[in-house]
Amino acid sequence: MTQRRLSLLLVLFFLALAIPTSILVYQAYGQLKWEAFYQHQRLARELSRRVDSGFRDLIEREEKRPISDYEFLNVTGSDDTAFLQRSPLSEYPLQAEAPGLLGYFQVDASGQLRTPIVPATDAANYGISPSELRQREQQEGRIRGILDQNRLVGKSDVAAAPAVGRLQAEEESAREPRADSPTLASELDSGSQYRALPKLSKQGQSAFDELTSRALVTPAESKAPVDQVKDLKLEDSYEVASAERQLEAGKQAAAKRSRKEKVNLPRAILEDAVSLEQSLDESVDDRDRLAEQIVEQRAIRIQTFESEVEPMEFALLDSGHFVLFRRVWHQDERYVQGILFDQASFIERLIAPAFRESELSSMSKLIVAYRGAILRSFAADYGSLYRPGAEQESNELLYQARLIAPFGDIELIYTLARLPIGAGGKVILWSALVLAVVLIGGCFMLLRLGQRQLALARQQQDFVSAVSHELKTPLTSIRMYGEMLREGWADEAKRKTYYDFIFHEAERLTRLINNVLQLARMSRNEQVANLSAVTVGDALAELKPRLESQLEPSGFELKICGAVEVESLSVQIDIDWFLQIFINLVDNALKFSANAATRRVDIDYRRLRDGRLQFSVRDFGPGIAPDQMKKIFRLFYRSENELTRETVGTGIGLALVQQLASAMQAEVDVVNCEPGAEFRIRFAALEPAA
Repeated sequence: MTQRRLSLLLVLFFLALAIPTSILVYQAYGQLKWEAFYQHQRLARELSRRVDSGFRDLIEREEKRPISDYEFLNVTGSDDTAFLQRSPLSEYPLQAEAPGLLGYFQVDASGQLRTPIVPATDAANYGISPSELRQREQQEGRIRGILDQNRLVGKSDVAAAPAVGRLQAEEESAREPRADSPTLASELDSGSQYRALPKLSKQGQSAFDELTSRALVTPAESKAPVDQVKDLKLEDSYEVASAERQLEAGKQAAAKRSRKEKVNLPRAILEDAVSLEQSLDESVDDRDRLAEQIVEQRAIRIQTFESEVEPMEFALLDSGHFVLFRRVWHQDERYVQGILFDQASFIERLIAPAFRESELSSMSKLIVAYRGAILRSFAADYGSLYRPGAEQESNELLYQARLIAPFGDIELIYTLARLPIGAGGKVILWSALVLAVVLIGGCFMLLRLGQRQLALARQQQDFVSAVSHELKTPLTSIRMYGEMLREGWADEAKRKTYYDFIFHEAERLTRLINNVLQLARMSRNEQVANLSAVTVGDALAELKPRLESQLEPSGFELKICGAVEVESLSVQIDIDWFLQIFINLVDNALKFSANAATRRVDIDYRRLRDGRLQFSVRDFGPGIAPDQMKKIFRLFYRSENELTRETVGTGIGLALVQQLASAMQAEVDVVNCEPGAEFRIRFAALEPAA
């Protein structure tokens, strides 16, 4: 098997495990994420219902409000025991529960605008001080200005003031009445005891008719929103249940029916007022007397009328204000009764608190939209308003709902800023990471192991070839010289040379066989070092003749040097292994310095500062490349260069040296010298015996 084939098999094995595992992790993580999404979607649904509940309370409260509450005075009690009292809406400052309330208003059939906070007659009769009256009139003027700005009422010709006060103002400003001045009877139209303003254009009620059906207009000077929900390009990654949307649509489609209401209204004796007005001329004095008579006339007749009240409607004005209004049919005449709200306060009090108290505020954004236009956006950190072009963390839609009718044009849109998936998701992610590391690491280790096994197999093949060659060469030489001696082809002078050659080849063959057998035993852990204390002098005395006989055929010189006092030191060694180490090192020196200028092998021994004994074997060959110094001690390793190709060897000599030295607790390393290389062996020294 080649390395390429091994790599391909491992890649296929990796993919076979990685793809199903990735799919499993992805599906598990997706399921957890979907469950987390569903849980937060349920929170959004509950939050929408809670917000809806606040709007429901508001609309139910206003739907149940009697039409008479929109007047300054109304009637309490039955026909027999009825009495007048101030309307609940006449309180000032406004005490209504509706958030962002600017004021209540009513537009009658003649187009007159009234508010329940300003009385028609002298305010002093109701305990209202002049300063408070001015404040009430200012508030009414603000309401009139907002409606006028949105083209819901026309501009009046006469400033807002109580009826009697206005007559006095006319007396001071002009002694003659204006041709278009309304009659006193019209000021007290429909039995009203309240403030009567000049007639307005019927544009008022017709504009209300078109208010809920027209498209949202956003002129440059308007405060209405211009940013659109569609510009956000929300991603509906998790499908929001269509049934929910249909339910919301159905809720909006279920329109309320109009209701009948019986109401008691105070009615002035208009017949008397009309007859008085007809009997008097149009001079200011006559009008003053008539006003005084009407003011002093306290005779009130209570009448019960049946009125038809239509459901409330809701709209956003071009000025940015909200208006909640209804149409009332009374005595075949139509009235528009409504409420103005400040948009920011309305949303902040009805929607924002519920969102900020919810868990959703930490992971989602809430967009409040009206007919697709963005009114307000609450970020996950209760951040600033939505700005076009702002960086969006996520446009993933979480939930979308419409409010209860008549607020159905308001949408609550929840988008994900982040989706926490809880501890289960972290377990899956960490498990996936561990699996990925184990899978990648395991495949990488298998690849390295396979590559090493392939390299080892090749080295073993090379070793078998080298051993075969190493065995064949001396055997061939021994056989050849043995035949020559047996046949008597050599004279006496050559016989000694042939005998010496046979002896040295036999020694060489013995060393090779010993190395192979020793390596086999060491590999199987079958041999243990037989350590004993041997003096350095005794070890060298036994080593020297063996090395000289090894060097003699090659023409190399052996040089052994060291301090005399070191020879008396003892060292714990296996003498056979000690000799084999030096024989292998010298044999290696002979191979790689055969062409060296200095044909010598130096053996040195010394005691180091740390007390250990160091033996070294140096040759004068080309040395060893720095990147090969750690590799030469590997089993079967032979560097791929021209020198090793020209030399014989099996690749086990230096590996065996390191294994034998390690078994005797010694260290082996190599350094380059100039020239040559030096192998160093360090043993723990023993003090000489006394």
